[in-house]
Amino acid sequence: MVQVLIIDDDPAIQLLLKRTLKSEGYDLTVASDGEAGLIQAQELSPALVICDWIMPRMNGLEVCRRIKATPELSTTFFILLTSMGSVDDRVKGLDAGADDFLCKPIEMNELKARVRSGLRLHQLSRDLKQQKQLLEDELAEAAEYVCSILPSPLCDPPVTIDSRFIPSRQLGGDGFDYYWLDKDHLVIYLLDVAGHGLRAALPSLSVMNLLKNQVMAKINYYQPSDVLKGLNETFQMTQRNDKYFTIWYGVYNRIKRTLVYASAGHPPAVLISAKAPFFTQVKRLKTPGLPVGMFPDVEFTDDFCEVEKSSTLYIFSDGIYEINQPDGNIWGLDAFVQLLTSCRDKSESNLDRVLRSVQLVNPKDYFDDDLSLLQINFP
Repeated sequence: MVQVLIIDDDPAIQLLLKRTLKSEGYDLTVASDGEAGLIQAQELSPALVICDWIMPRMNGLEVCRRIKATPELSTTFFILLTSMGSVDDRVKGLDAGADDFLCKPIEMNELKARVRSGLRLHQLSRDLKQQKQLLEDELAEAAEYVCSILPSPLCDPPVTIDSRFIPSRQLGGDGFDYYWLDKDHLVIYLLDVAGHGLRAALPSLSVMNLLKNQVMAKINYYQPSDVLKGLNETFQMTQRNDKYFTIWYGVYNRIKRTLVYASAGHPPAVLISAKAPFFTQVKRLKTPGLPVGMFPDVEFTDDFCEVEKSSTLYIFSDGIYEINQPDGNIWGLDAFVQLLTSCRDKSESNLDRVLRSVQLVNPKDYFDDDLSLLQINFP
């Protein structure tokens, strides 16, 4: 049976409401003041509450505020019973969280109709809450799966790699990988599919599987621009697929200590090297190129650089620096590069230190976008 709670200090009103609603088949509970009613609401989690405005100990507005502030009672429909009919009074009730009003003297047919309407809205709210929870659970499972297929850290020279991945509450399209093409050439890439949810995560997984298995025909996986060209031909946007992605892709030659790279609309990688005891060189590694899938026949170009000893390369998605600030500005890439430079530690991975610093500039307790960060150390 549907649980309905009546909170009113007038015995006559209590009796009237009980008799009328009992005949409709509802399971009724009655409280004679606001404090007792709030206790009953917390114990019973009723579908609907009918509460008088003016009562001793705790008035109806305060009862309404507290019920609406309780997560377990968020779908409870609240009808405020009042003899005050002014607009200002109704505004106060709505601000307190009331869902509907019933004016004294009570008209029985109107009472029944408002209760039926309130219970329908309560059920819709419960269904919506359940669907929202199912969706959040599915996204959490998807994020857990993405984390499970990301590569483990590389801990042994000639190159060591550490990484961090923090999915947003909506799950985005970040993905990355690193592996040896042969004993001398290391592939490192990071991609970010536009949008959020499974429609962004699934293309990211497809790209990662495609690159890992090297199944694109006639592609030179040692040449980053050729890889991006192949991806652009494979993942073109269509009317059914509106997703494109940015990517940074590089190949490191451990013998020559050179890094060949290309990017497609992605933030620059940052190479930090100590040229002298008191001088740090910072290079932003990026090539021209539109995001993959946006247009056909896009040209991608390679660039290369020498990698000095004791250098560190950082590759990341834009979610790590596009953080909205309370003043309306975005924290930004320049500030993040400065943070990387100041946090760099040659003796050990410092990604946790970097992330702690990033979290300090984030006014929220979560990130609006996926956050991916790779640290590649070249001894």
